[in-house]
Amino acid sequence: MNQASAPVSGPSSGPSSASAPSTASRLDQYLGELSDAALARVEPALTALHGGAASDDARFVAAQNVLAEIHDEDGDLATLHSSYARLKLSLTPPLPGDAELDSVLQPPDYRARLATTPPLLRASMAPVPWNHNPIRRLWRWLARRAQGGGAGLTPRGGVAPEAPKAKVLGPAQTRWQGSASLRRLLLVTLIVAQTIGATYLMSAVLPYKGRHWLELASLSLYAVLFAWISAGFWTAVFGFFVLLTGRDKYSISATAAPDTPLAPGRNTAILVPICNEDVARVFAGLRATYDSVGRAGLLDSFDFYILSDSGKADARAAEAAAWLHLCRAVNGFGRIFYRRRMHRIKKKSGNVADWCRRWGSKYQHMVILDADSVMSGECLKRLVQLMEANPNAGIIQTAPKAAGRETLYSRIQQFATRVYGPLFTAGLHFWQLGESHYWGHNAIIRVAPFMQHCALGRLPGRGGLSGEILSHDFVEAALMRRAGWSVWIAYDLPGSYEEMPPTLLDELKRDQRWCQGNLQNFKLFFTQGLHPAHRAVFMTGVMAYLSAPLWFIFLALSTALLFVFMKTEPTYFTQPYQLFPSWPEWHPEWAIRLFAGTMTLLFLPKILSALLLIVRHEVVRPYGGRLRLAASLAAEMLFSALLAPIRMLFHTQYVVSALLGIAVQWKSPPREDAATPWSQAALRHGGGTLLGLAWLGLVYWLNPKFLWWLLPVAGSLVIAIPLSVWSSRASLGRWAREQRLFLIPEESITPRELRWLKAGLRRAPDYPDFVRAAREPAANALLSLIGRRRAKLGKRAPRQLMDLADAAARRDPATLKDPERNALLLDAAALSHLHRRLWTTPDAHPGWFKPSAD
Repeated sequence: MNQASAPVSGPSSGPSSASAPSTASRLDQYLGELSDAALARVEPALTALHGGAASDDARFVAAQNVLAEIHDEDGDLATLHSSYARLKLSLTPPLPGDAELDSVLQPPDYRARLATTPPLLRASMAPVPWNHNPIRRLWRWLARRAQGGGAGLTPRGGVAPEAPKAKVLGPAQTRWQGSASLRRLLLVTLIVAQTIGATYLMSAVLPYKGRHWLELASLSLYAVLFAWISAGFWTAVFGFFVLLTGRDKYSISATAAPDTPLAPGRNTAILVPICNEDVARVFAGLRATYDSVGRAGLLDSFDFYILSDSGKADARAAEAAAWLHLCRAVNGFGRIFYRRRMHRIKKKSGNVADWCRRWGSKYQHMVILDADSVMSGECLKRLVQLMEANPNAGIIQTAPKAAGRETLYSRIQQFATRVYGPLFTAGLHFWQLGESHYWGHNAIIRVAPFMQHCALGRLPGRGGLSGEILSHDFVEAALMRRAGWSVWIAYDLPGSYEEMPPTLLDELKRDQRWCQGNLQNFKLFFTQGLHPAHRAVFMTGVMAYLSAPLWFIFLALSTALLFVFMKTEPTYFTQPYQLFPSWPEWHPEWAIRLFAGTMTLLFLPKILSALLLIVRHEVVRPYGGRLRLAASLAAEMLFSALLAPIRMLFHTQYVVSALLGIAVQWKSPPREDAATPWSQAALRHGGGTLLGLAWLGLVYWLNPKFLWWLLPVAGSLVIAIPLSVWSSRASLGRWAREQRLFLIPEESITPRELRWLKAGLRRAPDYPDFVRAAREPAANALLSLIGRRRAKLGKRAPRQLMDLADAAARRDPATLKDPERNALLLDAAALSHLHRRLWTTPDAHPGWFKPSAD
C-alpha cells in the first residue's frame, strides 16, 4: 500500500494557525495558509501593489488574479478562477496520481471544473405499479372474461402499463428447480410433523388440556412460534450435513474454475452508497478493496463509484477531500468516481437506481457494498467468473464474515455469526437454491435485468406500511426471480467482510428500520407473479419481528392462565352437555420435558456448529483451541439467552409502532466502538426493567413455585441496563481477546484486506469540514472546483446565495443549519464569495477561525 499523505489543505492549516486574526494581520495569515508554491507566486505581485499599502480586499483579489494568471477586476470571479491553481499548488507531498489530475480537470486552466464522475450515458429505469391486491386482480380477471378475454377494465388515467416480459428458463435452471421443490417439501413435512407433536404435548401439560379459552389461545400461539423455531432448526441441520459431507450438487461456486479468465473490458462497477458515514472508515475500506483488486491484477476489470446521499455539509466536504486523496494515492483518476446526489429520494435503493439511470448501461455487472464492507480482489474475481459462467443468474450473494469490532458485545456477535452463520447460510442454500435471499450488499447483480425489472415504486396507501420501500433487498430479489433470473447464495466464497453494530442499542436502532421494512414487504405477499419461495422469504422477514409480540402475548397469556388457575374456582365442566367432570391438573415433569425439547431446537444448531469445527481439527485453532471454543460457546449461549427477552420487548414496540404508522427516523449506524453511557441505557431500558420487576412480583404473589419459570425472561429485563452498558465496553472486549475468548479466524490470522483497513484508519488524514472548506485556500479550491457552475461561467449565482454568503461570514458558523451550509457548499460562486469575505471582511466572525473539533 502507498503511504498516506496530508489531506487537501495548506501547509499551515492545522489548529495552531486557526486562531482569529486581527484586521491588520488578516491577509498575512491568509498568505500563511497558502502552500509554499502558491506563496512564492503571489508575494512579488503583492509587494509591488501600491508599495504594500493597499487594502486587504485589493491585495486578496490581486493574489487570486496572480494565481489564476489572468487580469480581472471582479474579486469573486478572480477567487473562483484561482481555484485550479490553489489546488494544484497545494498537492504536497507528491503522490502517484498527481500527474493524472489534469485528466479530470476540464479544461485544465483557470476555467477548470473537477469531473468526479464519467460522462453520462442515460438509460431508463421506471417502476411498474404494484399489482399486489388479489381482490382487484380477481375483479380484473372477471372483467376480462366478461369481455371475451379482452384487456379488462382500463385503470383510471389511461392504459395499464405492461410489465416487462420474463426471461425464458434454460434446461439447467429447470433441473435445479425440481430438486428445490423436493427439498422444500421435505422441510415443510418435518416442520409440520414436529409442530403437531409439540403442540399435542403442550396441550397435555395444560390443566384443562386445551379446553379453556385461554389455553386454546396459548396453544395457537405456541404452534405458530414452535413452527418458526422448527424452521430454523431444520435449516441448520440441512446446512450441517451439507458442510459435513462437503458435497453440494448445486453449489453456485462450483460452476466456474478459479483460473477462468474474465471477459475483457471494465464490465463491472463496484458501488459504495453512503449517507453521513464516518468518512475515514468508508475510504479506508474502499482503499483496502482497491489495493486488493490491484494486487490481483484486475484494475482493468472494475470501476469504483462512491455514491453519496449525505445531507450533512461537513460529511460532503470531507468526502470530496477523501476522494481526491484516494485518487492521488492510488492513481485512481478515471477508475474511482464520486457522485453527490442532489435529490435524495428512496434512500439507498434510490441512490443505486440513480446510478443505473446515469451509467448502468455501460456495465454488465455491479457489486453493491455497504459503508463498512471490504472485499478481496479474489472474491470479486470469483463473483464475476460465476456471473459469466451462469447466464441465467441475476444476483449472487456472498455470505459476509463479521470482523473488525472491539467491544465485548460486537465480539460476541462476531463469534456467533462466524461459528453458527455457515450452518444457516448453507441450509438456506440447500432448500432455496436459485431462489435465495439478497441482503443488499456484498453481492453481484446483473445490471440490465435489474434496471428492467427491479425499479421500486411507492407502496400505495397511508401509514407506516406504505410509501417508499425500506427493505428493498428482499423485494429486488423477488422481482429479479419473477422476471426469470435466478438468485443464489455463494455461501462458501471467502473474502467478503462486514462489521457488526458495536452495542446492543445500536443493533436495536438498526432493527427498527428493518422491522418496518419487513412488515412493509408483507403487503407485497400477494403481488402477481412472485415465486412461492420469495413469498416464503417475505414471511420469514415478517416472522423475524412478528415473533417477538407473539412470544410476549404467549407469556402474558401464560401468566393470565396461572392467575385463573390459582385465584378462581376450578371449572369442571368446560363443554356443553359434558357428562363427566374435567379435573384440572398440572404435569410439571411433562412441562420440563417439553421445555428441554424446545431448548434443544434452539441450542442444538450451535452445538452442531462447534462439532463441525472440532471434526476438522485444524479449523479449531483460529478459535482459540477446543477448550477456549467450548468456553466461548457456553458464554455466548448464556449471553444470547439473556438478550432474547430484551430484544423481544424492543421488537414488540417496533411492530406496534409500525402498525400504528409511526415514522422511523433512519440514521446511518455508528462505525466506531463507542460505549453506551449509563444515562442512555437507563432511558432506553428503564421501562423494561420496571416491567420485569412488576412481572416477577405478580408471579411471586400468585405462586412462588412458578417464579423459576419466569425468571429467565423477566430477570433478563431487570438486568438489561448493566448488561447493555458493560457489553458495550471495548476494554472488556480486548480483555476477552487477550484470554482468547470469542476469538475468530479474522483475529487470529487477520486477512490482508483487514490489515490494510486498519492501517488506512491509522493513517487517515484530518479531512476538512465545512468551516475549513470555506476558510482554507486548498480545501475551498477543491469544493469550488466540484461545486455547481452556472450555464455561463461569468454568470453570478442567484442574489440570495450571495447575500447568504455575506451574512454567513458575519455569523458564528455553528448557527448555520445544514440546508444553508449545503446551499453554499454546492454552488461554486457562492463558496468562492464566502471564502473571499472571510478573509477581507473586517467583522468576520471569529468562529470561522477557531480550531476544528476532532
